[in-house]
Amino acid sequence: MTPATDPDRVYTAALLIIGDEILSGRTQDANLAYLAKWLGVQGIRLKEVRVVADDHAAIGDAVNALRNAYDYLFTTGGIGPTHDDITVDAIAAALGVDVIVHPAARAILEKYYGDKLTDARLRMARVPDGAELIENPRTGAPGIRYGNVFIMAGVPAITQGMLAALDGQLPGGKPVLSRTVAAWTAESAVAATLGAVEKANPGTQIGSYPFWREGRTGANFVIRATDPALLSACAAALLTALTDAGLDPVDGEL
Repeated sequence: MTPATDPDRVYTAALLIIGDEILSGRTQDANLAYLAKWLGVQGIRLKEVRVVADDHAAIGDAVNALRNAYDYLFTTGGIGPTHDDITVDAIAAALGVDVIVHPAARAILEKYYGDKLTDARLRMARVPDGAELIENPRTGAPGIRYGNVFIMAGVPAITQGMLAALDGQLPGGKPVLSRTVAAWTAESAVAATLGAVEKANPGTQIGSYPFWREGRTGANFVIRATDPALLSACAAALLTALTDAGLDPVDGEL
């Protein structure tokens, strides 16, 4: 059943990336871009991203701040089987609840690992008391939902599987649509044009993304809107404005 939505409301979310390995530079986060796009399809805007170390206080402070500031909070990292996977403990403490072994999560792990289910792997069945589970089609070990907090793995493939299990399950507004117009030009040369077109088309946003290829400078201009008619009108206006500026724009990405 599709959850109730308010198409005129802007639903918001934050992402909390947890892990010493991210802050040290040893591991590069790959979940941010995917989550932002997934949220857009759900009609939810990603408004803030924070990165914190594997530290109880830092995790707890960030969780409480973000879950109260936005409709949804997603966390990634720190829910594996090792001793330094402390996300569940830190979030439970922030929520003021105990940590328990979820019986359904334990059953999932028992089925997945059989007689190879160790005490370490059983840590992945631990959840804040009162939490629900998020299906993990990759490795079995589930994600966790507690109210508006979604606790997910740091491994991108696993995170993406968990997000797929949440498709269409969260109340959201109108999905954000996008369309790209591109031209061989320095973005600075058309900055005033972009601003004028955006101002003349309320309800749209234009992002400029330069690139350098084959000794040439170009830019892709991504137009975003929730109304397809506004999106089309802004794209047409931008194509015309760039042409009038002496360029040869294309309706699409270069």
